[in-house]
Order: sequence, then structure tokens, then C-alpha cells
Amino acid sequence: MKLKITLIAAVLLAAATACTTASQSDFAGMSFSDRPLTGKVIWNDLITEDLPAAKQFYGGLFGWTFEDGQADGSGAYIVARDEEIYVAGIRSVEPRQDGKKLTRWLPYVSVDDVDTAVERSKAGGATVAVEARNLNLGRVAAIIDPEGAVIGLASSSIGDPDDRTTSAAPGRVVWSELLSRDTVAASGFYRLLAGYDINVIERRGGLYTLLSNNGVNRAGIMPRPADNGDPVWLTYFGVRDPKAAAARAKELGGTVLLPPSPDVREGTMAIVTDPVGAVLVLQKVPM
Repeated sequence: MKLKITLIAAVLLAAATACTTASQSDFAGMSFSDRPLTGKVIWNDLITEDLPAAKQFYGGLFGWTFEDGQADGSGAYIVARDEEIYVAGIRSVEPRQDGKKLTRWLPYVSVDDVDTAVERSKAGGATVAVEARNLNLGRVAAIIDPEGAVIGLASSSIGDPDDRTTSAAPGRVVWSELLSRDTVAASGFYRLLAGYDINVIERRGGLYTLLSNNGVNRAGIMPRPADNGDPVWLTYFGVRDPKAAAARAKELGGTVLLPPSPDVREGTMAIVTDPVGAVLVLQKVPM
């Protein structure tokens, strides 16, 4: 377990020490809230051992373009755009000599105060991987929840991207979901962390937990599909056709873990990895 936490901490430190520079960013196509949208996932970073492969894959899959960001000198950091919207950051890390993979998608959830949220997380049994620190666009920290899933905490200095800016569209993040060993315990932890309201619904395949704030669903929790799978936060990206998108991901060097199936959410999603191994979900969005 200690080795696992050390590996996760390395991933989170890489992400949390990278940032964009507000003076160099073009936010003209985006709008921001005048108060924190607590509980909303407001940013996602990809940590990868192969930055050129990531650019080729995500540019080919989603049509993203890329801009240089600012990092701390230990690795390159670029920012992905979908047309006028910034959608994600991509941070390059050096491969480990022991072959352990660091690559993953890392979500950042908005909190009113990062330092307070860190203390709440510790009270709830989390491990702090990266202590709270200031970046150019706000303050961030990173934690490992009691089950071992990793998540970032963020308080933006320019306001959170509002729901118009982040409305569901192809090539953009459309949902975040925790695969959990114990959904009841996880719900309690994230309620403590970010003040979520908890709503358990029944749908095909079993019970599903919605995390909401001010009446808006912000994320979900579901049981892990396999007993040997680690708890993890999944990042969903919008596509028009999950089957075609999964095929395209394979053409670009990715792997299809779960093709669209009528038995899984009516065939509206596929799960794939990028060429380096980061897992992502392709979710159908309306035309």
C-alpha cells in the first residue's frame, strides 16, 4: 500500500505543480461564475509518459488543438482546446525505471476553500498527496480518498467555468464518475468533502449515486464492476457515435476495453485507453 501511495503522490505532484499562465490564455470564448460552483469538476489533467503520443491521440480523436502552458521545470505542460474552450491540461512525466505506470486522468473538484477541504478530507480518512499551494489561476491540492481513488481540489482565482461554457458537446468533458468498493461510505466522504447532496437512483444495472449541489448533478458513484479493480475516478468525454469513436481510438493506437453494448447503458458509451494506458469513457451526447 505504501508503494501505491508513493506512486499516486508522484502523479499528483506532477499535475499540481503545472499551471497555465492567465496573461497568455485566451478566455474570450468562455464565461465564469462569480462564486465557486462547489462540487463541480472544473478541470482535468492528463499525466502521461509520452506527450507526443497523447497529442496525436487526443488531437485525432477529438480535434483538440494545443498551447504551451507553464510548468515548474520538471516536465512539459500543454493545454488542450476544443475550438474556443479550454478543456484539459496534459503534463509530461518521465517513465519510472521500475516500469510502474503513472499515466492517468485526474479531475479537480471546485471547493470554497482548499485548505479547509484538505482538513475535511483528512478528518474523513483521506491521505494528502500534495499540500495546498498557490498557482497562477488559483489554489490547489491533491488527495487520495479512503478507498485509494485520487482527486484534485481547486479554488479558482478567476471564477469557475460556468455551466454554459462546459455544456455537453463532442470533445469536451461531460461527466465524472467514481468506481467504488463501498458506495455508501464514499458518498459520506464526498458529502463531507464538498457538501454534496446525495441522491441514490435505480437504473438498469443497479443503484447509482448522484452527487449534486444546488440542484445540479455534478458527479456519480457506482460499484466497481470487478472485485479486483482499484477504486478510480473516470472522466467521460462527449462523442456523437460511441462505436465510431471507439474504432477511431483503436486506429490511433488506443485499446477498446468495453465496446458499446445494448446491455451497458443502452449502447451510449464505450471505455477505451489512450496509447499510454490512460482510461477514458466515450459518452454519446445529443446531436
